[in-house]
Amino acid sequence: MKLKIVIHKAKEGGFWAEVPSIPGCYTQGETWEDLLVNVYEAVEACLSIDVDKVNLTSEDRILEIAV
Repeated sequence: MKLKIVIHKAKEGGFWAEVPSIPGCYTQGETWEDLLVNVYEAVEACLSIDVDKVNLTSEDRILEIAV
């Protein structure tokens, strides 16, 4: 999967980023390197679910795919 990330310079210094294809997915970093690490973490967090909080029956399955 490829995602487009919009990078902004923060007025206070550093950078902030948004992932337009994932509503509410934002992050920031003081340096470019910090921002890149934080972008990966933010995308993973925004796309992950806590399976323990989903009501599953014995007939339900969880499927993980890569696109």
